[in-house]
Amino acid sequence: MKIGKRFHVYEAVGPVRYLPLQEWIARGRDGHYALKRLKNADTLLTPGALRKIRQAGNAFKGKPYDFAFGWSDARIYCSELVYKIYFRALGLQVGKIRRLGDFDLTHPIVQEKLRERYKDNIPLYEPVISPQDILESDLLVSVKPG
Repeated sequence: MKIGKRFHVYEAVGPVRYLPLQEWIARGRDGHYALKRLKNADTLLTPGALRKIRQAGNAFKGKPYDFAFGWSDARIYCSELVYKIYFRALGLQVGKIRRLGDFDLTHPIVQEKLRERYKDNIPLYEPVISPQDILESDLLVSVKPG
């Protein structure tokens, strides 16, 4: 999102916040990132739509990161933030919501994290949206390939 003369990323990695795009890129690995936007953004992202997007996003500002990947609004993780903003502002489902149990959870590191976060109560039916599901959304087009 452009704020003033600079582009920013609205992110959920700690409290939800705006971060200048260049700082966000610098935190990554070797400057690697992908940039996508809505297909037909020139017609879809009217001033009114952009206002709705900002309003939907502002509802999450300052929310803590959700390490448990729950679907409530009390805590938010990165791809959940993107999905909920587009859905609530414009009614668009950017990506496919799945259940936690739909993912391959067999890797030992994944198993360790699941035990750490959930003990014996792994919420296999919890709705989840992954970054990959958003990246592969048919509603998006690459502006800068990853």
